[in-house]
Amino acid sequence: MFDCIIVGAGAAGGTAAYHLAKQGKSVLVLEKESLPRYKPCNGGVSPAIAQWFDFTLTPALSQKITKARLTWKMGDAVEVELSPSDSISVVQRDVFDHFLIQQAQKQGATLQDKTEVIGVEFKGERWQVNTNNGETFLARYLIAADGANGEMSKMLGLQEPKRRMAVALEVETSVPDNSTVHFEFGTLKNGYIWKFPKPNGYSLGITYFVGKEPKDLKKILTDYASQSGLELSQSQLYEYSLCLWDGDRKLHTENALLAGENAGIVDPFTAEGLRPSIFSGLKAAEAINQALDGSSDALEKYTQTIKEEWGVDMAWAQRLAGLFYRVPGIAYKVGVNLPGATNRMVQILCGEIRYSQVAERAIKRLSSKLIPGMG
Repeated sequence: MFDCIIVGAGAAGGTAAYHLAKQGKSVLVLEKESLPRYKPCNGGVSPAIAQWFDFTLTPALSQKITKARLTWKMGDAVEVELSPSDSISVVQRDVFDHFLIQQAQKQGATLQDKTEVIGVEFKGERWQVNTNNGETFLARYLIAADGANGEMSKMLGLQEPKRRMAVALEVETSVPDNSTVHFEFGTLKNGYIWKFPKPNGYSLGITYFVGKEPKDLKKILTDYASQSGLELSQSQLYEYSLCLWDGDRKLHTENALLAGENAGIVDPFTAEGLRPSIFSGLKAAEAINQALDGSSDALEKYTQTIKEEWGVDMAWAQRLAGLFYRVPGIAYKVGVNLPGATNRMVQILCGEIRYSQVAERAIKRLSSKLIPGMG
């Protein structure tokens, strides 16, 4: 009988496990894969996450990004030097996620990997969690952090997130410039391509944000990689899902919460998912801790907190994406090439400013280019 069972040992689950265990709560983390495990992800992480932990993340950080290079159809480049406070770290998710879980274990959390949850049932004021190996576990509370393709939201009777296809390409190569992140616009309609340096190569990704799913994401990404001069003989291609924020959802039910990607909190403009996942894990832990200490509305407040502290800003991001990706040529000219515009986007990624501080002006500027007389 645990205070809390967390399903999923990703960034959200690891964060929640650490903060609950740190408060002296008994925590069990169930993970279907064997840790450490690969997860498709560009690995870019905002320096803002450091404030949510009382231990250094340095051992889990691969390198620092000090420059961003943006292009339109492989040309018309814009380069931005990042200030020390804006430098984005790159992580390898197998290392980073496992590191968080290890910190939780040091606080007393229990990990059981290679264990898939196949069913849950709430009875007698506790959750019964059934697994594929025949084991059954009991807990007073449950956090579902099983990722974009997880089944927990469905098992809990909560609305499932809308899933959007993305493709990742991991390329092993020597890296002449391991401090620059590349963003390519125009090559993909309604989306963009990213290329992050890793210690042993590059992590490339592609997704779309508006309209119908393109049929050729894999080809577009591999063509871009080849045109960028990368040798693909030592590469791996992965399809995966992203759960972009698509409006407010109920994230709680009786003694249970959704956290991480299955809470549908990925940035709908940039596809940033690591920072919001960690944030949701932190807030989920706070809510469960309060509930265990006797607060009757702590879980309901969790849904409200995610809405107010993340969702409101993601509504601005969604509005901006709806316009930006439908007129990307114009958007690139007025939203990227203008002095300061790219710096502001970097500041958003780093958590220094919010979409609400810049999106209204950006939307107005873009609209004025489409509708004469506006502005």
